[in-house]
Amino acid sequence: MNITDVRVRKVAKEGKMKAVVSITIDDEFVVHDIKVIEGEKGLFIAMPSRRALDGEYRDIAHPINSATREGIQRIILEKYEEVMQIEENDRPVEAE
Repeated sequence: MNITDVRVRKVAKEGKMKAVVSITIDDEFVVHDIKVIEGEKGLFIAMPSRRALDGEYRDIAHPINSATREGIQRIILEKYEEVMQIEENDRPVEAE
């Protein structure tokens, strides 16, 4: 499995959720609504989920094993950091 595209949409409002991401796998399958979240130990991803009838949230799509989850998370967070760095560099410098 190869992640062939990562699209990051930064969340404008302040809070723990920093971005919403879509990934393309093998140029054939897309997973939308992966969230980049700031936690106590740093950034992590949350897979797309839906609220069940019992009020609990359940993942709609998710990796089967931890190695795959870690690989997906690494690729997404690298792209997120890249997008944030570009945005920071493109920000106009304020005159003092």
